[in-house]
Amino acid sequence: MMGIEVREVGPGDLRRYGEIPTSFMVKSILSVCVADEGFGGIVLREEEVAAPYLKDYDACEDERPDQWAEMFDVSRWAFFMAFDEDRAAGGAAVAFDTPEVQMLDGRKDLVVLWDIRVRPEHRRRGVGSMLFQRAADWAREKGCKQLKVETQNINVGACRFYRKEGCTLGAVNLYGYHGCPEAAGETMLLWYLDL
Repeated sequence: MMGIEVREVGPGDLRRYGEIPTSFMVKSILSVCVADEGFGGIVLREEEVAAPYLKDYDACEDERPDQWAEMFDVSRWAFFMAFDEDRAAGGAAVAFDTPEVQMLDGRKDLVVLWDIRVRPEHRRRGVGSMLFQRAADWAREKGCKQLKVETQNINVGACRFYRKEGCTLGAVNLYGYHGCPEAAGETMLLWYLDL
């Protein structure tokens, strides 16, 4: 994409990284249809929501980017930001070899795309793909075999994006957010990219 430059940044840039909004309008969801208690398979069907609403992943203050270094040892993570001239257009964070990150499943050959975000006016212009590819390239350089990413059934745009980037849906967890009141009705979807 013309004019966009992706750079690796450090943990000291996470406050600026966090200024890139994650909010989006939920207009549809991927409804999970389980046939015969799972023996008949699982089908995802896109359905419009009765009343569209705003979802903001940064609404929970203790999980925002400027908090990650306090929550985890980010010394083996990578952070990337996309710039349109000097303006931050997007960002991606990759978690690697961090025992306290359960999503890594204790594997040394797996990375987790911990976060990816694009400023609204830069969405659907290739910025997300540039960041995703940079994260995947970084993982390959580390000798990783897979990239894993979590999203929810309410984020249909992200699901389409990961599929377009070559990911395969590897797990559907109907109860992944059961203990989290603000997300209890959402379904966890885990996507994988073989590197």
